[in-house]
Amino acid sequence: MPIIHGAVPPRDVLLSFITDNPDRASKREIAKAFGLKGDARVELKAALKALEEDGLVQKSRKSLTRPGALPPVTVLDITTRDKDGELIGRPAEWPEDAGVAPAVAIRQSSSDRNKGKSPVGGLGDRVLAKIFPSKDRAGPAYTARVIKVIDKRRGALLGVYRDLGGHGGRLMPIERRGEEMVIDAADLGEAKDGDLVEVEVLRSFGRQGLSRARVLSVVGSVASEKAISMIAIHAHGIPYIFPQGVLDAAEAAKPASMAHREDWRHVPLITIDPHDAKDHDDAVYAEPDPSPDNPGGVIVTVAIADVSYYIRTGSALDREALKRGNSVYFPDRVVPMLPERISNNLCSLREGEDRPALAVRMVFSHEGRKASHTFHRVMMKSAAKLSYQQAQAAIDGRPDDKSGPLLEPILKPLWAAYAILKKGRDRRQPLELDMPERKIVLKADGTVDRVFVPDRLDAHKLIEEMMIQANVAAAETLEKKRQPLIYRVHDAPSLAKQETLREFLATIGFSLAKGAALRANAFNGILDKAAGTPHQIIVNEMVLRSQSQAVYSPENIGHFGLNLMKYAHFTSPIRRYADLIVHRALVGSLGLGEGGITPEEEASLDDIAAEISTFERRAMAAERDTINRLVAHHLAGRIGEEFDGQIAGVTKAGLFISLPQFGADGFVPVSTLGRDYFIYDEAHQALTGEKTGLGYQLGDAVSVRLKEALPLAGALQFEMLSEGRKMPAGTRSFHKATRRSGRPGPRKPGTRPPRGRR
Repeated sequence: MPIIHGAVPPRDVLLSFITDNPDRASKREIAKAFGLKGDARVELKAALKALEEDGLVQKSRKSLTRPGALPPVTVLDITTRDKDGELIGRPAEWPEDAGVAPAVAIRQSSSDRNKGKSPVGGLGDRVLAKIFPSKDRAGPAYTARVIKVIDKRRGALLGVYRDLGGHGGRLMPIERRGEEMVIDAADLGEAKDGDLVEVEVLRSFGRQGLSRARVLSVVGSVASEKAISMIAIHAHGIPYIFPQGVLDAAEAAKPASMAHREDWRHVPLITIDPHDAKDHDDAVYAEPDPSPDNPGGVIVTVAIADVSYYIRTGSALDREALKRGNSVYFPDRVVPMLPERISNNLCSLREGEDRPALAVRMVFSHEGRKASHTFHRVMMKSAAKLSYQQAQAAIDGRPDDKSGPLLEPILKPLWAAYAILKKGRDRRQPLELDMPERKIVLKADGTVDRVFVPDRLDAHKLIEEMMIQANVAAAETLEKKRQPLIYRVHDAPSLAKQETLREFLATIGFSLAKGAALRANAFNGILDKAAGTPHQIIVNEMVLRSQSQAVYSPENIGHFGLNLMKYAHFTSPIRRYADLIVHRALVGSLGLGEGGITPEEEASLDDIAAEISTFERRAMAAERDTINRLVAHHLAGRIGEEFDGQIAGVTKAGLFISLPQFGADGFVPVSTLGRDYFIYDEAHQALTGEKTGLGYQLGDAVSVRLKEALPLAGALQFEMLSEGRKMPAGTRSFHKATRRSGRPGPRKPGTRPPRGRR
């Protein structure tokens, strides 16, 4: 079709221009390129807005770009069809401050069509998909191949039913951007007032112009202590009910035999865990190395529950474990990867009971350098179960009746070994971020009792370092055997993120070396310099934001944060599927008996790694949402009260305020900050008044008043009480800043990138 100069071009031409001319993709430049004036500019604005709403372009300051990179494997919700009838999906998880989620075209290969296979997924389905950059510049920026359909009924919504007195009622949304709906009496099912329900949206409209809905299932009362985490479980599609066949398989499992096992029941291995732990998948023991060739050296033994013996590839238990990917931890419950019969019984390294394990025996020199290691399939018997606090108290001179007898023969040798391992850690210099994690304690009724930061004990560090060394040993052994495996990898910060951090640090007089080969110790130097200064919190936060997210991959790129070249998760197979894969790989490659990895499983490691990485992000998002909702419930009765907080995020639309005493965020819209025009400076992470020069910066301590709390959405909105402080002149520079958004408003907290897990 010929292009008429002076007329708004078709969508495909606009998309091609934006793709080919990223430096000229503002509305003004596009209008100039196509000779658009007057009413044509209004039409162009509408056309570009439609492209943005369809997820085909996104705004980047004043210009338009094709949507930013998606992970190679992403959970998609299939939401619509294009003009040719092809399915279109969007990422199920997408930050609110990142604009419209990009559209992704769902493709079925021609070979599948020729074989008569049914289309993968349908409208309303949630799918796990492999993502590819699109070659069709006039359509969505991505195409996708569906790996599996996760949920066939994503058209269903979750909400709270409110009765209106015998004639049905209303569905109250649990999401901030959700809509209220009418539920007629005939569509009510068993729902009662206050029930958390799953509904199907009907296409017609009901009374007062609201959409109508039909109740599909009753999840439970919203007043129950389990309701808050259940909202997150449903919203994120986390499997939480074990099929009966899986439970039957778990109940039918028998204790492991001694076949292909060494008898280690005489080795006094002990477990050190949180005081309320119900499953114990790791035990430790240490002793001096008697070899004259290694004076002052130690032998550290780490034994891990032998889950691969019970969970065989392709079994019902295995399929369900992969579907979950990992256990999910909420303040009021755990959604386990494996049934309780396996996780809390047969595989749990219980005190005084015979349990199968996969153990690694590691020899270290007195300088903390590992000299050798060997893996063993064993039968063990835990000599004792201690909490972190118990073990630490005993070392600190306060033993109790249980830890006292263990002090000399077991605990002191463990601490002596840790002192040696710490030498190696200090020499390695992993990234040492100071970002304390808060723990929420609930009352009996499921509401928040208190939020606190647990003490970081040497007992925690001891177990962590011994687990890290066991994970390294697993990766090294499998590489030596040329055995395919799943690594835990953590890429170095991108050059773009490094530059953003570098610009910020320059504003507070700090510097970061340039170059693509930065090591973790370069960041540690910055963190050490900031320690004890007013900049400590903000520097830690900005360094964290600069980091990549750790993922699982069959391709090894090393672990930047730990400063390790070979690293694989091996030590938690009860709660992580990645560890189970590594166990199977060790069993198979070392000839340790039954339960080894299969050729079919090896061929699927790419997809498995991508799936479990996605499920890990899903778990983190669900855990974060639950904490936000619990805190919003806790504060709902305190509207109008004043709180001390800290600025935890800065955007064009406003400020995220963290309440350290509660461990959650709220939002202050920029429109409520005052009558000045506020300018957003990304480099300084600040909002500054154009006229007054007063503003707010990431890390600032502020006082706020709680204005609104939406418990079901987990959203808090604050009013700023603190006056802005005088900001550096550079924060008002227009060449590095943008004016405040014309459409500021409240948004849901918790949209900052989730913190990666090691």
